[in-house]
Amino acid sequence: MSEFQDPIGHSNSGTPRWVGLAVLVLGGVSLVGVGLGWSAFNRAKSSEETTQASLKQANDTLNQRLAKSEELNQQLESDLKVVTDKLNVTHEDLVSARKQSKTAVGAVDKKLTGFQTDVNNQLATKANADDVNKLNGDVSGVKTDLDATKNNLQMARSEMGTLIARNHDEIDQLRRMGQRDYFEFSITRKSGPQKVGNIQVELRDTNTKKNQYTINVLADDKSFEKKNRSVNEPIFFYTGGSRAALELVVNKVTKSTAAGYLSIPKGAGTATTSSNSSGQ
Repeated sequence: MSEFQDPIGHSNSGTPRWVGLAVLVLGGVSLVGVGLGWSAFNRAKSSEETTQASLKQANDTLNQRLAKSEELNQQLESDLKVVTDKLNVTHEDLVSARKQSKTAVGAVDKKLTGFQTDVNNQLATKANADDVNKLNGDVSGVKTDLDATKNNLQMARSEMGTLIARNHDEIDQLRRMGQRDYFEFSITRKSGPQKVGNIQVELRDTNTKKNQYTINVLADDKSFEKKNRSVNEPIFFYTGGSRAALELVVNKVTKSTAAGYLSIPKGAGTATTSSNSSGQ
């Protein structure tokens, strides 16, 4: 062989360097991806737990509100039933009282007519003028008493059983019965508290179209307000010196005044003056 023959070249069988670098890069990217994925998984899991906790709390709150609403609804239904029953009883009592009043008035009218007929018959047979005058006087007196009884029967009764006077004449009739003391009053709006009997009352507002008023009552160093009360509607309250209820009734209202009376049990108004009891 020639000495100039080229030596046989030996090729390098090792892995190229760029392949190793690629593997390292791919491994790093994979690790970063795994790390990001794990982080995202943890965040998603935490977010889900937070959302579930919030939903549970909201659900618990809603259940509590529903329970309270149900309890309030049951209470309102119970109160409504009590009020309805009370209104039914009051209506039945009112119908019964009206029937009794009409029956009693009819009986009084019949009695008065019969008495007048008897008197007329007696007058026809009397020749003495003195007897005639005497009988006329007796008739007038009996008629006055019967008219007063008729008026009393026509008066409405309150839920406490007291007769409700609608004017000065009916107040005088109740006063003559002697069961309670009566103090008439006329108060003016924007004049502050005004004394009536042994209490003070203050007129706050009036509504002449609806015959309503708002009044403030001061008794025993305490005050309470009654809003939008109707004319001839009694207001009952108690004071420390009385076991029976006091009754306040307004019979008439104008744009700036209210007039009515205060009714108190006998002996409860020892601090009041006798001039009030006669109706100022």
